[in-house]
Amino acid sequence: MSVRRPLLAACFLLCPAWAGATAVDAARLSPLWGVPFAGILLSIALCPLVLPWVWHRHFGKIAAGWALAFLLPFAAVYGVAAAGSALVHTALEEYLPFLILITGLFTVAGGIHIRGNLRGSPGLNTAILAIGGVLASVMGTTGASMLLIRPLVRANDNRVHRAHTVIFFIFIVSNAGGALTPLGDPPLFLGFLQGVDFFWTARHLLPQTLFLVGALLLLFYAIDWHCYHKREETRPVDPTPDTRGIGFDGARNFWLLGAIVALVLLSGLWKPGVVFHLGPAELELPGLVRDAGIVAVTLLSLKITPDPVHDANQFSWGPIQEVAKLFAGIFLTIIPVIAMLRAGAQGPFAPVIHAVTRADGTPDPAMYFWASGLLSSFLDNAPTYLVFFNTAGGDANLLMTQLAPVLAAISAGSVFMGANTYIGNAPNLMVKAIVEERGVTMPSFFGYMAWSVGILVPLFLVMTFVWFR
Repeated sequence: MSVRRPLLAACFLLCPAWAGATAVDAARLSPLWGVPFAGILLSIALCPLVLPWVWHRHFGKIAAGWALAFLLPFAAVYGVAAAGSALVHTALEEYLPFLILITGLFTVAGGIHIRGNLRGSPGLNTAILAIGGVLASVMGTTGASMLLIRPLVRANDNRVHRAHTVIFFIFIVSNAGGALTPLGDPPLFLGFLQGVDFFWTARHLLPQTLFLVGALLLLFYAIDWHCYHKREETRPVDPTPDTRGIGFDGARNFWLLGAIVALVLLSGLWKPGVVFHLGPAELELPGLVRDAGIVAVTLLSLKITPDPVHDANQFSWGPIQEVAKLFAGIFLTIIPVIAMLRAGAQGPFAPVIHAVTRADGTPDPAMYFWASGLLSSFLDNAPTYLVFFNTAGGDANLLMTQLAPVLAAISAGSVFMGANTYIGNAPNLMVKAIVEERGVTMPSFFGYMAWSVGILVPLFLVMTFVWFR
């Protein structure tokens, strides 16, 4: 049984109270309400390592269990109305738009097959990572990741050491490369919706992005060159030979990727002021048009993509199902955590808010960088961005001008440090699921963090002293 059934059951239990939903004072919430969120994070981290046979068969049930461990006690303590309001608001305004977007990008990119006999040399691998880093700000980290991860795995399927290639792919393509436009990563898109200019991040984060991506590419090339020249690194027989020239099958899906990008951009620029109310949820017309359009594009892609293209990509719904189930639990259990953060200096997490402010009352860009980044490593980086955006005043015009270093720090921390864990950004988990389906053995949750702490954290420290002092 998937996570969907328990959550739907909870939804039906709570739905009758929508109309009477009452607000909960987040400043008075106990930090213990964060235990289910901590529980699902620890489950994702430890279960695949300690109980892999249980996790791979029942991770949806485990995620549902943690979600219910929050919802049912919350309903008992604060009333069915408050719990129903939180559930419906999160499901309709946050989770479903998130799932529709990543499903659309996953499906359309999965309908494009890059053919040809690619050989995973250090030069080719580095070039793929560099191209993906550029595409991430154009078609989103999810779109770029889904487009390029399959040819990258296929190019290296005769290599013994492959996990490091995927790890750097997550660092660059699934995260750092998406820092230059609101299309690249959800936190920046939320900033765009709050009034941040479309090209503001490109102007203010270009040096940091070039430094981080450039340093990672150089380091990756050195590591991959070392592995490539080890004895017996390459197998004598290519498991997936392809004598055709380099090209694209299913290229019509590129137009559909462009349509998704246009729909996302339209939803940020078009402001008709039309809002529909469904219980406690407020659904704006541009968002509904965007989501309906992406669903239509997704169905069109499935219709026009020939089966041989999907077969060549080994396309399956497994990765998106894993992301959907786990993030359903994450989105629900994170509700009280985000609420307590938004309570600011009066809430349970007041020390976090005080930490980003200097003694004289002015904001500290370095602390904003690390606070938003560290929380984005484990929480959803989009609402985390909004928390610190509002902590810094919430005035887009002021943040883009007088407080530009602070906004740059929040943006960089939210995007770049999403690479610190598998759950820091949705594409991370999707990439992991795809490559494991293809036989690549990836590090555990903490094993991956050993790579991110050893490689990314030193680079973040350099960035702190150069740009965010």
